[in-house]
Amino acid sequence: MLYWHVRTYYRGPDAVVTDETFTWQTRPVRTFVLVDLRDVGRVRHEASRIGRVVAGLLLAVAGGVWVQQALPGRWYAGVGALVAALTVVGWRSRSRWRLTASYRGLDGVTLYGSADPRVFNQVTRALLRAMEDAREPR
Repeated sequence: MLYWHVRTYYRGPDAVVTDETFTWQTRPVRTFVLVDLRDVGRVRHEASRIGRVVAGLLLAVAGGVWVQQALPGRWYAGVGALVAALTVVGWRSRSRWRLTASYRGLDGVTLYGSADPRVFNQVTRALLRAMEDAREPR
């Protein structure tokens, strides 16, 4: 009787790394055979800073309204809290990380992407470990 054991290096909600394949569970699902991957690299993209511009404009408009209107104090507090929240959200610049590689003759193929650096690094380490093990003679 022949048993086939597949070693799993990482299993998460968006990726699975085994001793033979890397699967990014996106739409459509993308599966790559490890022995066909070459030159795996990380690429970091900064998110758009449009949120900062919008938050700044809202702050300016709210300030103008504040000065022009004789509104009750709780209105000032509400507008101030809203502007502060929008400013903080707009100032948070999120990076997006991607794993790229050469795959079956195609360069720059995107294997995986995430905005969460912790998960991205876990997936990256698992993939590199699996690729090292796949290339070693058994």
